[in-house]
Amino acid sequence: MYKQLVDSNDRAVEEGLARQVLDPESRYYGGTIDPFTGVAWVNHTTGTPTEMCYWGAALANPDSKYYRDEELLERLGLAAEFVLRGQHADGTISPGWTNYHSPPDTAFVIVGYAQLYQLLARQDWAPLAPVLGNMRLFLERTIPAMLTGGGHTPNHRWVISAALAYLHELFGLPEAVQRAEQWLAEGMDITPDGEWTERSNGIYSAVSDIMLIHAARLLDRPQLLDPVRLNLRMMVYLVHPSGEVVTDYSGRQDLGHVHDLSPYYLPYAILARQDNDPVFAGMAEWAGRALSNPGVCSVNVLVRMLLEPELQQPPAAEAILPEKYETVLNGEFLRHGYLAGMEAAGHQGRISHSRMHTDFGAPVARYRDGDTSITLMTETPSFFALRHGEVRLLAVQLASYFNPGYVPMQEMIKLPQGYRLTGEQKKGYYGPVETGLLPESAAAAVSPWYLLPHHSRPLTHEQTFRAEVDAERTGTGWTLRLQAGEPGEVMSQLSFIFGKEGSFTSGDLKDLGEDGYLWSGGTLRYECGEDWIELTGGETGHLATSVREAKLQNNCKAVLVNLMTPFDKEITITLSPSLQKGENL
Repeated sequence: MYKQLVDSNDRAVEEGLARQVLDPESRYYGGTIDPFTGVAWVNHTTGTPTEMCYWGAALANPDSKYYRDEELLERLGLAAEFVLRGQHADGTISPGWTNYHSPPDTAFVIVGYAQLYQLLARQDWAPLAPVLGNMRLFLERTIPAMLTGGGHTPNHRWVISAALAYLHELFGLPEAVQRAEQWLAEGMDITPDGEWTERSNGIYSAVSDIMLIHAARLLDRPQLLDPVRLNLRMMVYLVHPSGEVVTDYSGRQDLGHVHDLSPYYLPYAILARQDNDPVFAGMAEWAGRALSNPGVCSVNVLVRMLLEPELQQPPAAEAILPEKYETVLNGEFLRHGYLAGMEAAGHQGRISHSRMHTDFGAPVARYRDGDTSITLMTETPSFFALRHGEVRLLAVQLASYFNPGYVPMQEMIKLPQGYRLTGEQKKGYYGPVETGLLPESAAAAVSPWYLLPHHSRPLTHEQTFRAEVDAERTGTGWTLRLQAGEPGEVMSQLSFIFGKEGSFTSGDLKDLGEDGYLWSGGTLRYECGEDWIELTGGETGHLATSVREAKLQNNCKAVLVNLMTPFDKEITITLSPSLQKGENL
């Protein structure tokens, strides 16, 4: 894999050079243009620091065709000058997408930039001096922001801690260690089964893992590796057979998008060697197969391999990874006890520029049998997702007009051949505020609605909508039985979200346009390649083509079943026999 990374890094060098701005009159002179925006940025993903990591790794690596290439060195020097010009006076950068003058986004750059600086500083090559000087100046200028700045999200704490650890290593700053200790004192936001707060298997779980690995090494805090190990063990059960990571219940922007294991390569590879763990070695090998290039600035695999040459060799014997399992994550987690403590926290459930992530630790069931992979979820718009060979049933979602939008399932219990999920919503009305509680503005000529103490209104006529789903295995697939009773006459809608790459070959479908369909009956067959699934249970209990506040995913095919309460609906899912094992775990 090392040689493949060297080759892909050389290709990335060529691609980046073609996008570097060489016009001295341009505001982006020396920077590399992000092809998505047409702008040169100083960020850790699509920005110039990522290209610099490719270029620097090539210049420092005798196995690269660009080793000590003087023209590439000149280009690297221009890029370092651009990055320095793009730094704000307070030491931060603005990544471009949001978060202006952002300490956490600056921290992402620091982690990658510091490793590249260390790699280049090891080279006995005098012409590197100007580049190293500008890189070190950039890093030094970040110190005030890192010592005083904050973040938005749970993972930002660990990114900033890793950045502070690198600044301490480079500049010998005890105050950087002290600041990192303040962040680390907040404790690890991970369940005993290994789930981080943001439930972001596609992006931020891997971020937390690698950043804590850096912090553990540089701050001499080996205990920081314990939560990382938990997450890496959990991830063994959160990858589909194709290598696609389960993102169906994420609390971040990877929700429902396709991500692979490549961000986990370094965490798995590093701990596989440190722990001599064959499962981690097997996962590292799987993640390595997904690496199409060395990665963005903050997690550049090749830079780390050149800093730690032992990573260039595969770890010891790998375990055979499980292809047949059934597990419930967070099934024993005392989530409701933690939620009950929110009132005492004093924030009244409000947080700025972020979210509370009260879905943290909600149960998730994973089932795999060969090429069939099932996810059942709580506290997310989708409660069921399936992969069967090339067939992707990305989501099954229940929406209603009771509290317009999706009905998240809050509880999950095990059944002999499956799971029961339940979701409950309440909605009521609010009476007049007692006279003695009214503000003075209520008696004035103008009484703004927003000045009234709405929290003091008495609740009246509260209604409860409860939905229940039994998802159970059969010899040929699965059945989904959905029930909802009171209140009556609640228009509801069941949506089946399929990958756009497949096609429907049967079923009574009304085309709604934009890959949306109403399914009134008949056997619905969806095919992709040689694989297929068949569903029965279509119904048109009403004619609404959508539910308010229930936005369907883009770039997918949505099949809608319209139901009216009370309902007791059974959907059967039959899997193509070429892959169906016909055996329950």
